[in-house]
Amino acid sequence: MSLRVLVVPDKFKGTLTAQQAAGALVNGWWGARPQDEMEMLPMSDGGDGFGEIVAGLIGATECVAATVDAANRPVGARWWWQPEMKLAVIEAAQSIGLAMLPPKRFHPFELDTRGLGPVIQAAVAVGAQTLLVGIGGSATNDGGFGMARALGWRFFDDRDQLIEKWVKLNKLTRWLPPLDPILGVEFVVAVDVDNALLGLNGCTRIYGPQKGILMTQFSIAEAALEKLAAKASEQHGYDVAADAGAGAAGGLGFGLKTFCGARLEPGFEIFARHSRIDDKLAKADVILTGEGMIDRQTLMGKGTGRLAQRCHALGKRCVGFAGIIDGAAKTQMSDRLFHSVHAISPIMTNPTEAKRDAAMWLERLAHKVANDYDWA
Repeated sequence: MSLRVLVVPDKFKGTLTAQQAAGALVNGWWGARPQDEMEMLPMSDGGDGFGEIVAGLIGATECVAATVDAANRPVGARWWWQPEMKLAVIEAAQSIGLAMLPPKRFHPFELDTRGLGPVIQAAVAVGAQTLLVGIGGSATNDGGFGMARALGWRFFDDRDQLIEKWVKLNKLTRWLPPLDPILGVEFVVAVDVDNALLGLNGCTRIYGPQKGILMTQFSIAEAALEKLAAKASEQHGYDVAADAGAGAAGGLGFGLKTFCGARLEPGFEIFARHSRIDDKLAKADVILTGEGMIDRQTLMGKGTGRLAQRCHALGKRCVGFAGIIDGAAKTQMSDRLFHSVHAISPIMTNPTEAKRDAAMWLERLAHKVANDYDWA
């Protein structure tokens, strides 16, 4: 029996782009079930690869802006322009991405989001009326402080001196807006998680460790962001830091909302809208998705989790693939969201080998899953 199979993976971070992952899944599945009709739809929920994927969906052309990375080193950051829509697509990871930095060379206290500012300014300069900004994959934890400074915001301490490092925000007493503010531009921010800015599920405690923040340094980072959040509450009249997605990208979601008036939206929903995924899901018999690691973060707004939720609501079989699956989450996600979930490691090979030739192992895993189940 021939099936219609829709292949919608995200990136396998550090090993495969979403496009490469989709190709591996198709090759493996087709090796076992050549009669099936397959469609590839590489996904991004707002992190690495977001710009290229969304640009392909809307027909935007690539541009490059001169800026700096999170460590203040000169780089050229790609962004995309759709002139008919007057829409610019910006991927923060192109300027301040963690993957751009040498491992363990820089501490997050030294890094900020300054490099995103010139990219925003470049898009506004060509006439963009809407900026679609994917913010996942950042190296930073500054709450958007560096970006705000690059756009002209000024921050002052208890001695009325300019604050130039985000960890000094614990001394923040006031800020001043830009002398030449950006006006008449809509900011739509694709967030890949729904965490708030502060607290046990905030950006510092959940994502800080993977960027290099130690547990003993949590209080330093939180004190700085708490002051920033308090000032934002005064300005906006409510607790901006508590918004879902405010903690995305080290608080960049919060920063874009506070300093640019942005609307935060799940990155998967933006992808779903532009790809018309609901029409494709309605026609599919089986949906294949995946990411590098399926764990509790998958349930915190990541694209793979959101796709599985959508499939579950539609009564569609959604199969999850990963390099590694967190054991504590596996049963819960299989029962609640996925038809089944499958990992390369440790059953097929060890993590080192899995990363060394991820495409080959993912292809083998897809072949095995296609063979092991009765998909009729």
